[in-house]
Amino acid sequence: MTTSLKYLSPDLEYPSSDGLPMAESDPARDYLVYGVESLTNYFQNQSEVYVSGNLFIYYEQGNPKAVVAPDVFVVIGATNKKRLSYKVWEENYKMPDFVLEVTSKSTVSEDQGTKKGLYAYLGIKEYFQYDPTSDYLKPSLQGFRLIEGNYLPILSQEKEEGLCIFSQVLGLDLCRQDDGAMRFYQTTPRVKLLSHQELAQAKRDAEDAQKQAEIARQQAEIARQRAEVEKLAEQQRADKLADKLRQLGLDPDSF
Repeated sequence: MTTSLKYLSPDLEYPSSDGLPMAESDPARDYLVYGVESLTNYFQNQSEVYVSGNLFIYYEQGNPKAVVAPDVFVVIGATNKKRLSYKVWEENYKMPDFVLEVTSKSTVSEDQGTKKGLYAYLGIKEYFQYDPTSDYLKPSLQGFRLIEGNYLPILSQEKEEGLCIFSQVLGLDLCRQDDGAMRFYQTTPRVKLLSHQELAQAKRDAEDAQKQAEIARQQAEIARQRAEVEKLAEQQRADKLADKLRQLGLDPDSF
């Protein structure tokens, strides 16, 4: 896979883009973004876990055509930093450990054939596929683990969230929820991974809930104080009445 450095041209370029816009359906794009963002959030405090997606991976030095761009991938043992592309010879030959392809009509044959064979050849430990429209994969979420150079299906389990497949690499469940959506779940405690937008919304919801709780607390305190004032006023009225009765020579306790 490596090439002797003395034969490498100094003019070789490894583009970071093919110059074309990313043409994806709404569901495919949404899950690509979700996959990268949710895993980035999950591994953000681990300096040696790199998460990316739709990024060129050059896997053969001296051959810019030896390139692939998975929708979502994770490299365990690579520095967590921004890159224009991922050149394996600059990363101590660390290949991705996990790849997720979001399948569509235009990519299903490649995802099932060419890429699957390439990923096995490159030694990528786990390969997952998800079909957001459920038109091209049955079932629409599938996972494979590399065993002696071949991808074997990972058994799925029905859980509360839906059909789930456990990723040993990530230590996470990938679940096709009952509504058809794909989500990552932390196993212990059982927590759904969120995208940047979902995290921001969850933060807003939590802040709103905190504000509502504070308003409710203040209202309860006002009600408590009002009740105390009314009780004090009632006691004062009763004391005044008792004083008048005593002035008339009457015993207040007899009434």
